[in-house]
Amino acid sequence: MPELPEVEIVRQSLDKKIKQKSIKKVIIRNKNLRVPLPKNFSSFLMNKKIIKVDRFSKYLILNFKSGEFCLIHLGMSGTIHIIDIKKKLKFTNASFYHSPILPKKHNHIELIFNSLKVIYNDPRRFGFFELVENSEKLENRFKNLGPEPFNLNFNLNYVFNYFEGKNKNIKTFLLDQKFVSGIGNIYASEILFLSKIYPFKKASLLTREDCKKIIYYSKKILLRAIKKGGSSIRDFKDTLGSSGNYQKEFKVYQQEGLRCKTIGCTDTIQKKIVSNRSTFFCNSCQN
Repeated sequence: MPELPEVEIVRQSLDKKIKQKSIKKVIIRNKNLRVPLPKNFSSFLMNKKIIKVDRFSKYLILNFKSGEFCLIHLGMSGTIHIIDIKKKLKFTNASFYHSPILPKKHNHIELIFNSLKVIYNDPRRFGFFELVENSEKLENRFKNLGPEPFNLNFNLNYVFNYFEGKNKNIKTFLLDQKFVSGIGNIYASEILFLSKIYPFKKASLLTREDCKKIIYYSKKILLRAIKKGGSSIRDFKDTLGSSGNYQKEFKVYQQEGLRCKTIGCTDTIQKKIVSNRSTFFCNSCQN
């Protein structure tokens, strides 16, 4: 699943291409996504002018001049392809996983503008679109989600107090969007490795210093990943033909059996499956 950095790359691509443009036509080939499209989906979007494309956590937000919004969540396998109607592009994928070229199957939704179209492709159909009528409802939509790592509310008092009395392990909390929004499995393993914190340690046992490290490395790693264009776990290239490069900097994720990259450490990276999620760590460096 694309995590915050990868969704941010999609946001940047979309904002550059469709900002200040109006939707001229909507084509629905399959309305049955994770949540079926509302009956008024096409009429809601028709002739709407997009003033900007925002993001919160792993959600893309189309901001319309009318004051309404459309949320897009890519789910596990959703990708967005930008097609230039006048100029044939070799690479169309503005997203993260899968082919850089528009697939022939599973193109469920098309938003057509004057000179380009945006196509939503999703083989597993775990993604969804959601229509929001105003800013108050948008704010209410995200009220149960935690702050993003970049938000000022993701601070020492918030993190340390949140963990008080909590017996779940810290890895579980980093994946819990009610605690912090946008971190997924890849970056959670990397954050805990650099913080030198054992992923299965109870959150209530973390010190204030531990919490400082988690805050610091959450920001540092996600910002670095955005700068590097995200992590291309597979053969991802964006609309410019560029690959995400952060995977070249992985310390533990998908490094099982390899020697730990910490200077002086002779241990190897281990992997454990917890709740059907892979966790990568160094037993010597993280305690």
